[in-house]
Amino acid sequence: MAFLSFLINGLGLGSVYAIIALGYSMVYGIAKMLNFAHGDVIMVGAYVAFFAISSFQLPTVVAILLSIVVCTILGITIERLAYKPLRQAPSLAVLITAIGVSYFLQNGAQLLWSSSTKVFPQVLGKGTLSLFDGQLSVSYISITTIITCIVIMTLLTLFINRTKTGQAMRACSEDKGAATLMGINVNQIISITFAIGSGLAAIAAVLLASTYPVVSPTMGSLPGIKAFTAAVFGGIGSIPGAFLGGLLLGVIETLTKAYISTQLSDAIVFAVLIAVLLIKPTGLLGKKLSEKV
Repeated sequence: MAFLSFLINGLGLGSVYAIIALGYSMVYGIAKMLNFAHGDVIMVGAYVAFFAISSFQLPTVVAILLSIVVCTILGITIERLAYKPLRQAPSLAVLITAIGVSYFLQNGAQLLWSSSTKVFPQVLGKGTLSLFDGQLSVSYISITTIITCIVIMTLLTLFINRTKTGQAMRACSEDKGAATLMGINVNQIISITFAIGSGLAAIAAVLLASTYPVVSPTMGSLPGIKAFTAAVFGGIGSIPGAFLGGLLLGVIETLTKAYISTQLSDAIVFAVLIAVLLIKPTGLLGKKLSEKV
Protein backbone atom coordinates (compact mmCIF):
# COMPACT_ATOMS: atom_id res chain seq x y z
CA MET A 1 0.00 0.00 0.00
CA ALA A 2 2.91 2.34 0.69
CA PHE A 3 4.13 1.85 -2.89
CA LEU A 4 0.67 2.66 -4.26
CA SER A 5 0.54 5.80 -2.11
CA PHE A 6 3.94 6.93 -3.41
CA LEU A 7 2.84 6.12 -6.96
CA ILE A 8 -0.30 8.28 -6.75
CA ASN A 9 1.56 11.16 -5.14
CA GLY A 10 4.19 10.80 -7.87
CA LEU A 11 1.48 11.05 -10.51
CA GLY A 12 0.28 14.22 -8.76
CA LEU A 13 3.74 15.78 -8.90
CA GLY A 14 4.17 14.55 -12.47
CA SER A 15 0.89 16.19 -13.44
CA VAL A 16 2.33 19.57 -12.44
CA TYR A 17 5.42 18.87 -14.55
CA ALA A 18 3.18 17.79 -17.43
CA ILE A 19 1.16 21.03 -17.37
CA ILE A 20 4.36 23.09 -17.38
CA ALA A 21 5.91 20.89 -20.07
CA LEU A 22 2.93 21.55 -22.33
CA GLY A 23 4.06 25.18 -22.58
CA TYR A 24 7.58 24.16 -23.61
CA SER A 25 6.34 21.61 -26.15
CA MET A 26 3.73 23.86 -27.77
CA VAL A 27 6.15 26.77 -28.21
CA TYR A 28 8.90 24.52 -29.56
CA GLY A 29 6.51 22.62 -31.82
CA ILE A 30 5.27 25.79 -33.52
CA ALA A 31 7.96 28.48 -33.08
CA LYS A 32 10.89 26.03 -32.95
CA MET A 33 12.40 27.84 -29.98
CA LEU A 34 13.01 27.06 -26.31
CA ASN A 35 11.35 29.55 -23.99
CA PHE A 36 13.53 29.25 -20.90
CA ALA A 37 11.62 32.13 -19.31
CA HIS A 38 8.59 29.83 -18.97
CA GLY A 39 9.56 28.84 -15.41
CA ASP A 40 9.63 32.48 -14.37
CA VAL A 41 6.14 33.05 -15.78
CA ILE A 42 5.11 30.37 -13.29
CA MET A 43 6.75 32.39 -10.53
CA VAL A 44 4.80 35.51 -11.54
CA GLY A 45 1.56 33.51 -11.57
CA ALA A 46 2.26 32.22 -8.06
CA TYR A 47 2.89 35.74 -6.75
CA VAL A 48 -0.31 37.07 -8.35
CA ALA A 49 -2.37 34.28 -6.80
CA PHE A 50 -0.62 34.71 -3.44
CA PHE A 51 -1.36 38.44 -3.14
CA ALA A 52 -4.88 38.01 -4.53
CA ILE A 53 -5.68 35.50 -1.79
CA SER A 54 -3.61 36.83 1.12
CA SER A 55 -3.77 40.61 0.65
CA PHE A 56 -7.05 41.16 -1.19
CA GLN A 57 -8.95 38.20 0.30
CA LEU A 58 -10.26 37.15 -3.13
CA PRO A 59 -11.88 33.73 -3.56
CA THR A 60 -9.55 31.00 -4.80
CA VAL A 61 -11.26 30.67 -8.19
CA VAL A 62 -11.06 34.44 -8.79
CA ALA A 63 -7.38 34.44 -7.76
CA ILE A 64 -6.62 31.62 -10.21
CA LEU A 65 -8.48 33.39 -13.03
CA LEU A 66 -6.62 36.64 -12.27
CA SER A 67 -3.32 34.75 -12.32
CA ILE A 68 -4.22 33.20 -15.69
CA VAL A 69 -5.07 36.62 -17.16
CA VAL A 70 -1.84 38.22 -15.90
CA CYS A 71 0.35 35.33 -17.10
CA THR A 72 -1.39 35.25 -20.48
CA ILE A 73 -0.77 38.96 -21.00
CA LEU A 74 2.82 38.53 -19.78
CA GLY A 75 3.41 35.64 -22.19
CA ILE A 76 2.08 37.61 -25.17
CA THR A 77 4.15 40.66 -24.16
CA ILE A 78 7.34 38.62 -23.88
CA GLU A 79 6.71 37.06 -27.29
CA ARG A 80 6.00 40.41 -28.97
CA LEU A 81 8.89 42.36 -27.41
CA ALA A 82 11.63 39.74 -27.03
CA TYR A 83 11.05 36.93 -29.52
CA LYS A 84 9.12 38.34 -32.48
CA PRO A 85 12.02 40.60 -33.63
CA LEU A 86 14.20 37.46 -33.71
CA ARG A 87 12.05 35.36 -36.06
CA GLN A 88 14.85 35.07 -38.63
CA ALA A 89 17.73 35.23 -36.14
CA PRO A 90 20.00 32.24 -35.37
CA SER A 91 18.72 29.89 -32.67
CA LEU A 92 21.61 30.85 -30.37
CA ALA A 93 20.44 34.49 -30.33
CA VAL A 94 16.92 33.40 -29.37
CA LEU A 95 18.30 31.13 -26.64
CA ILE A 96 20.40 33.93 -25.12
CA THR A 97 17.39 36.26 -25.27
CA ALA A 98 15.23 33.69 -23.45
CA ILE A 99 17.83 33.41 -20.68
CA GLY A 100 17.98 37.21 -20.48
CA VAL A 101 14.18 37.43 -20.14
CA SER A 102 14.35 34.83 -17.37
CA TYR A 103 16.87 36.86 -15.37
CA PHE A 104 14.89 40.04 -16.02
CA LEU A 105 11.72 38.49 -14.53
CA GLN A 106 13.59 37.08 -11.53
CA ASN A 107 15.28 40.38 -10.70
CA GLY A 108 12.07 42.29 -11.35
CA ALA A 109 10.30 40.03 -8.85
CA GLN A 110 13.01 40.70 -6.27
CA LEU A 111 12.60 44.45 -6.72
CA LEU A 112 8.81 44.28 -6.49
CA TRP A 113 8.33 41.66 -3.78
CA SER A 114 11.81 41.27 -2.19
CA SER A 115 13.84 38.07 -2.12
CA SER A 116 12.24 36.75 1.07
CA THR A 117 10.10 33.64 0.72
CA LYS A 118 6.37 33.76 1.36
CA VAL A 119 4.15 30.93 2.54
CA PHE A 120 1.38 30.18 0.07
CA PRO A 121 -1.99 29.55 1.77
CA GLN A 122 -3.37 26.03 1.55
CA VAL A 123 -6.43 26.70 -0.55
CA LEU A 124 -6.49 23.55 -2.68
CA GLY A 125 -6.92 20.06 -1.36
CA LYS A 126 -6.18 20.35 2.35
CA GLY A 127 -5.40 17.14 4.21
CA THR A 128 -5.12 13.54 3.01
CA LEU A 129 -7.50 10.80 1.95
CA SER A 130 -7.10 7.57 3.93
CA LEU A 131 -8.30 4.28 2.45
CA PHE A 132 -8.17 0.64 3.55
CA ASP A 133 -8.13 1.49 7.26
CA GLY A 134 -5.38 4.05 6.84
CA GLN A 135 -3.02 1.76 4.89
CA LEU A 136 -3.33 3.92 1.78
CA SER A 137 -2.84 7.68 2.23
CA VAL A 138 -3.13 10.12 -0.66
CA SER A 139 -3.06 13.91 -0.41
CA TYR A 140 -6.06 15.78 -1.76
CA ILE A 141 -3.76 18.13 -3.66
CA SER A 142 -2.40 15.13 -5.60
CA ILE A 143 -5.92 14.07 -6.54
CA THR A 144 -6.82 17.64 -7.52
CA THR A 145 -3.66 17.98 -9.61
CA ILE A 146 -4.18 14.69 -11.46
CA ILE A 147 -7.80 15.55 -12.31
CA THR A 148 -6.80 19.06 -13.42
CA CYS A 149 -4.07 17.68 -15.67
CA ILE A 150 -6.43 15.17 -17.31
CA VAL A 151 -9.05 17.86 -17.93
CA ILE A 152 -6.45 20.23 -19.42
CA MET A 153 -5.03 17.49 -21.67
CA THR A 154 -8.52 16.55 -22.88
CA LEU A 155 -9.55 20.15 -23.62
CA LEU A 156 -6.23 20.97 -25.27
CA THR A 157 -6.40 17.89 -27.49
CA LEU A 158 -9.96 18.76 -28.55
CA PHE A 159 -8.87 22.35 -29.22
CA ILE A 160 -5.91 21.26 -31.38
CA ASN A 161 -7.90 18.68 -33.37
CA ARG A 162 -11.37 20.21 -33.63
CA THR A 163 -10.96 23.98 -34.04
CA LYS A 164 -9.71 26.07 -36.96
CA THR A 165 -7.13 27.75 -34.74
CA GLY A 166 -5.88 24.35 -33.62
CA GLN A 167 -5.61 23.18 -37.22
CA ALA A 168 -3.71 26.37 -38.05
CA MET A 169 -1.33 25.62 -35.18
CA ARG A 170 -0.72 22.13 -36.56
CA ALA A 171 -0.11 23.60 -40.03
CA CYS A 172 2.43 26.09 -38.66
CA SER A 173 4.13 23.27 -36.79
CA GLU A 174 4.54 21.30 -40.03
CA ASP A 175 5.64 24.14 -42.34
CA LYS A 176 5.34 27.84 -41.52
CA GLY A 177 6.09 28.88 -45.11
CA ALA A 178 3.34 26.73 -46.55
CA ALA A 179 0.96 27.87 -43.80
CA THR A 180 1.63 31.49 -44.75
CA LEU A 181 0.85 30.71 -48.40
CA MET A 182 -2.47 29.21 -47.29
CA GLY A 183 -3.43 32.51 -45.63
CA ILE A 184 -2.57 31.63 -42.03
CA ASN A 185 -1.23 34.49 -39.90
CA VAL A 186 1.81 32.74 -38.44
CA ASN A 187 2.69 35.59 -36.05
CA GLN A 188 -0.82 35.52 -34.61
CA ILE A 189 -0.69 31.73 -34.18
CA ILE A 190 2.63 31.96 -32.34
CA SER A 191 1.17 34.65 -30.05
CA ILE A 192 -1.84 32.41 -29.33
CA THR A 193 0.54 29.55 -28.53
CA PHE A 194 2.43 31.72 -26.03
CA ALA A 195 -0.89 32.85 -24.53
CA ILE A 196 -2.09 29.26 -24.01
CA GLY A 197 1.25 28.11 -22.61
CA SER A 198 1.45 31.06 -20.21
CA GLY A 199 -2.15 30.54 -19.09
CA LEU A 200 -1.35 26.91 -18.31
CA ALA A 201 1.74 28.12 -16.42
CA ALA A 202 -0.55 30.11 -14.10
CA ILE A 203 -2.59 26.99 -13.32
CA ALA A 204 0.61 25.04 -12.73
CA ALA A 205 1.84 27.84 -10.45
CA VAL A 206 -1.13 27.51 -8.09
CA LEU A 207 -0.85 23.70 -8.08
CA LEU A 208 2.90 23.86 -7.48
CA ALA A 209 2.56 26.45 -4.71
CA SER A 210 -0.12 24.30 -3.09
CA THR A 211 2.16 21.25 -3.21
CA TYR A 212 5.28 23.12 -2.03
CA PRO A 213 3.79 26.19 -0.26
CA VAL A 214 6.78 28.52 -0.69
CA VAL A 215 6.75 31.47 -3.09
CA SER A 216 10.05 33.13 -4.04
CA PRO A 217 11.61 34.83 -7.10
CA THR A 218 13.46 31.62 -7.99
CA MET A 219 10.66 29.14 -7.28
CA GLY A 220 10.05 28.44 -10.98
CA SER A 221 13.65 27.67 -11.93
CA LEU A 222 13.98 24.03 -10.83
CA PRO A 223 10.41 22.97 -11.71
CA GLY A 224 10.90 24.72 -15.06
CA ILE A 225 14.07 22.74 -15.76
CA LYS A 226 12.39 19.50 -14.70
CA ALA A 227 9.36 20.24 -16.87
CA PHE A 228 11.68 20.95 -19.81
CA THR A 229 13.33 17.61 -19.04
CA ALA A 230 9.89 15.99 -19.07
CA ALA A 231 9.14 17.56 -22.46
CA VAL A 232 12.40 16.21 -23.89
CA PHE A 233 11.79 12.88 -22.16
CA GLY A 234 8.41 12.46 -23.81
CA GLY A 235 9.43 14.02 -27.13
CA ILE A 236 9.81 17.79 -27.44
CA GLY A 237 7.04 19.27 -29.58
CA SER A 238 4.61 16.45 -28.78
CA ILE A 239 1.66 17.25 -26.52
CA PRO A 240 1.02 13.59 -25.54
CA GLY A 241 4.79 13.29 -25.06
CA ALA A 242 4.79 16.20 -22.59
CA PHE A 243 1.95 14.53 -20.68
CA LEU A 244 3.67 11.13 -20.57
CA GLY A 245 7.10 12.58 -19.81
CA GLY A 246 5.75 14.68 -16.95
CA LEU A 247 3.94 11.77 -15.31
CA LEU A 248 6.95 9.45 -15.61
CA LEU A 249 9.32 12.10 -14.28
CA GLY A 250 7.09 12.74 -11.25
CA VAL A 251 6.80 9.02 -10.48
CA ILE A 252 10.55 8.45 -10.85
CA GLU A 253 11.35 11.41 -8.58
CA THR A 254 8.87 10.39 -5.88
CA LEU A 255 9.90 6.72 -5.84
CA THR A 256 13.57 7.70 -5.79
CA LYS A 257 13.01 9.92 -2.77
CA ALA A 258 11.03 7.18 -1.02
CA TYR A 259 13.30 4.19 -1.68
CA ILE A 260 16.77 5.49 -2.55
CA SER A 261 17.71 9.01 -1.43
CA THR A 262 16.15 12.45 -1.36
CA GLN A 263 19.55 14.00 -2.07
CA LEU A 264 20.15 11.87 -5.17
CA SER A 265 16.63 12.12 -6.60
CA ASP A 266 17.39 14.94 -9.05
CA ALA A 267 20.60 13.25 -10.22
CA ILE A 268 18.77 9.97 -10.85
CA VAL A 269 15.98 11.77 -12.73
CA PHE A 270 18.46 13.39 -15.12
CA ALA A 271 20.42 10.14 -15.42
CA VAL A 272 17.25 8.37 -16.57
CA LEU A 273 16.71 11.15 -19.12
CA ILE A 274 20.25 10.69 -20.48
CA ALA A 275 19.70 6.94 -20.74
CA VAL A 276 16.42 7.39 -22.63
CA LEU A 277 17.97 9.90 -25.04
CA LEU A 278 20.91 7.58 -25.71
CA ILE A 279 18.47 4.83 -26.69
CA LYS A 280 15.84 7.05 -28.37
CA PRO A 281 17.16 10.59 -29.04
CA THR A 282 13.75 11.92 -30.13
CA GLY A 283 12.14 11.01 -26.79
CA LEU A 284 9.51 8.42 -26.03
CA LEU A 285 6.83 9.75 -28.42
CA GLY A 286 8.98 11.97 -30.62
CA LYS A 287 9.26 11.33 -34.36
CA LYS A 288 12.43 11.44 -36.41
CA LEU A 289 12.09 13.91 -39.27
CA SER A 290 14.14 13.77 -42.43
CA GLU A 291 15.16 17.10 -43.92
CA LYS A 292 16.03 17.59 -47.57
CA VAL A 293 19.04 19.77 -48.32
